[in-house]
Amino acid sequence: MVVDSRSVSVPRVRLIAIGDELLSGRRQDKHFSKLIELLQARGMKLRAAEFISDDEEDIVACLTRSFATTDIVFCCGGIGATPDDRTRQAAARALGVPLVLHPEAARLIGERCAEMAAKGQGSADMTTPENKQRLQMGVFPQGAEIIPNSYNRIPGFFIHDHSFMPGFPVMAHDMMAWTLDTRYAQWHHRDAWVEHSFLVFGLPESRITPALEALEARWPGIRIFSLPNVGDAGGHPYIELGVKGAPEAAAEALEWLREQVQKVGGRLNPPA
Repeated sequence: MVVDSRSVSVPRVRLIAIGDELLSGRRQDKHFSKLIELLQARGMKLRAAEFISDDEEDIVACLTRSFATTDIVFCCGGIGATPDDRTRQAAARALGVPLVLHPEAARLIGERCAEMAAKGQGSADMTTPENKQRLQMGVFPQGAEIIPNSYNRIPGFFIHDHSFMPGFPVMAHDMMAWTLDTRYAQWHHRDAWVEHSFLVFGLPESRITPALEALEARWPGIRIFSLPNVGDAGGHPYIELGVKGAPEAAAEALEWLREQVQKVGGRLNPPA
């Protein structure tokens, strides 16, 4: 039976970033903001993000929960071949499947080794200890498919709507884009969704809260947000108030909210 994707809700999209270096601050995460950017360009939204350690038990627990969902998940980090890279092993354990050398991954890794050997770096002989170790980067959970890596050919892997890629942004971000465009094009620009906001001065949140509650009751599909700001040095405190949702309803709700703000004494311009 063919299912019309237009009748199915767009899946949730999540990010899992793996690495002790992210939690210690040794490395700054660059995947969160980039994935948001890539999704927004395709009319999609990030729904959640999780940062976890390199501890294999932590990864297994996280992935076991994650594989039980129908979400689209991007997992960055821990798929190398050194002892601190445990994501491949954890994914296989979470799925209850063995790890196997993917033949296409083995071919691509062999091509990479040959390219480096041609530049005088290493050997093209895949039986050397170094190259045997490199082949470990092509050992994936059974049933996985590869994710091409345009930077150095060493692929990531895809299984159960989870895309596993290196922690290196120069590799991972192109792999994210490829995955979104190749595997999930049917979800691009499916939901008409806009976000509008404006600044309000001289108004405490407590005074506008009843109007925000009334707005969500009047426009059930619209979500509001209220972001207070103490202002820069010498500036004035303000609230960024906004609405997000379907374009027509959001425009109506925004105009109504502006009116309510002014009715309770809020100003749309900073004090002179």
